[in-house]
Amino acid sequence: MRSVWAIVAGMLVVILLSLGTDTVLHATGIYPPWFQPMSTGLWVLATAYRIVYSILGAYVAVRLAPGRPMWHAMVFGIVGALLGALGAASTWNNGPEYGPKWFSLGLIAISLPCAWAGAVMQTKAGYR
Repeated sequence: MRSVWAIVAGMLVVILLSLGTDTVLHATGIYPPWFQPMSTGLWVLATAYRIVYSILGAYVAVRLAPGRPMWHAMVFGIVGALLGALGAASTWNNGPEYGPKWFSLGLIAISLPCAWAGAVMQTKAGYR
């Protein structure tokens, strides 16, 4: 059960930080109102902080895992890729307010590399 909790906790870190940052950027006017098209530069910004948050989420998942850090990180990455694929499938042809297709594909593509990076950072910190 600790393994499941570790993965869920890491996912919650990514989801809550991503949604929180999105909300702040919309509220401050950096992003346009919700469900309005955004410029490519803003989608690049969204991708950048999602990379950071994904690495942090993997770090948390590995830190909370009972053992086998890289295995937990890869499960975290696979779950992230599957969630990204579900998101891409559900928004694929819904219009520009849901982002360019490269953004959805990018979120899938970063899942495993970010998970690996989070695991490496956590294990180099001396906890495993």
